[in-house]
Amino acid sequence: MGRPAAVLASGAALTVLCGCTVQASGEGQRTPVRIELPSGTPSAKPAPPDDKPSSTPTPPAPAVLWSRGDEGRDIRELQARLRQIAWLFDGPTGTYDDLTEQAVRGFQGKRGLPRTGKTDEVTWQRLLKMTREPGKWDLYLMGGQEADAPDARCLTGRVLCISKSSRTLRWMIDGRTVMTVPVRFGSQYTPTREGVFSVYWKSRHHVSTLYDSPMPYAMFFSGGQAVHYSSDFAATGYAGASHGCVNVRDERAIAEMFAQVRTGDKVVVHW
Repeated sequence: MGRPAAVLASGAALTVLCGCTVQASGEGQRTPVRIELPSGTPSAKPAPPDDKPSSTPTPPAPAVLWSRGDEGRDIRELQARLRQIAWLFDGPTGTYDDLTEQAVRGFQGKRGLPRTGKTDEVTWQRLLKMTREPGKWDLYLMGGQEADAPDARCLTGRVLCISKSSRTLRWMIDGRTVMTVPVRFGSQYTPTREGVFSVYWKSRHHVSTLYDSPMPYAMFFSGGQAVHYSSDFAATGYAGASHGCVNVRDERAIAEMFAQVRTGDKVVVHW
């Protein structure tokens, strides 16, 4: 009995090592048990976690709305809003010039924005929150507006056709506009008279005896009211008013007009 038992024991050991199925013989047979040996190649270990934080993509730069060289009504609004908060003192001109670029750069730097001098979406939104909607004469503070259609009374003869609606003066001959300039009128306390008049006196170097102020290139049409050059209008635009005269801010243009207008030419002041 000793030898067969040893043979059986060795066989069982060999079976375990070979990974085969072991079955018991005779009655009371049990469910086979399968024993697997580990393979010779170890399973790969999971990669250690990356200690470096994942890189976040750089957000795109805000879109540029306007930059140097751009022109138009939007540039006037930009300049008018910059004037409100004292970053710009000239204009509005409607042209994105070097002064506008410097003003935008200063505004950006003051608020921690990139100092590009270009008006991007972020800069514009910040400016909108700090300013009010500019009115028409804020946008055209220094002139540049279009003239409205001439009054019917201006379509014949030689006429200084002056519109209070568009704040412009057309110098017209036989229905043709020779030149157009922006003009300024009297305040509510000293309004410019409306109607049809004629030039009754011209005075190149006139000085007002009532207000002791210069009135160069004066062309009188109603009492003491005249069309003349105004250095104040040239400096401050529509922020001021006259004492009833029609002010012109373009000295070159009124000098040329003064040379052409004759005593007796018609003057029409209308809405």
